[in-house]
Amino acid sequence: MGPPLGQASAVKARLVVLVTTAAVATVSGCGALATSPSWVGGGLATTGPLRLAQEESAETQERTRVSTEPEEIGARHILVMHDGSQSKPEELSRTRDAALARAKECLQKLRGGAKFSELVHEYSDEPGASERGGDLGVFKRAVMVKNFSDAAFVLQVGEVSEIVETAYGFHLIKRTR
Repeated sequence: MGPPLGQASAVKARLVVLVTTAAVATVSGCGALATSPSWVGGGLATTGPLRLAQEESAETQERTRVSTEPEEIGARHILVMHDGSQSKPEELSRTRDAALARAKECLQKLRGGAKFSELVHEYSDEPGASERGGDLGVFKRAVMVKNFSDAAFVLQVGEVSEIVETAYGFHLIKRTR
């Protein structure tokens, strides 16, 4: 039985890249792909396996990271939007720089001990956030946009993230579960 389907596709893709790279190098006049003298310092014969090993290591690290994370978490957030934000209220006209400065100000207050729920009322532009206290409930990683999930899933319960930018604006995330 061969490797799982996802791994087989990845192996085939790498082989195509290696074969294509070797063919281009040969056509461009470098016929001594694997037979260069040791003092030349490499070529595809040296860098190809190294690159493959680095890619495999990165994939292994990603699988390990995902396997050690919880399947779902709970979080609250403060969303500071700007005029380029996706799904922004029509009346919002804050520039990106002004929104970032506002998010930094909010983060500074959080780090100074201010209550998250109070700052949601003061800073969050998300419709309905004040009523919910910024609560997003419990969710799986795939439900949120990547930048948001990447930041939220590495937090410890009670911990607040640094500023996280998504297409919706700037988020401050507090993990609750």
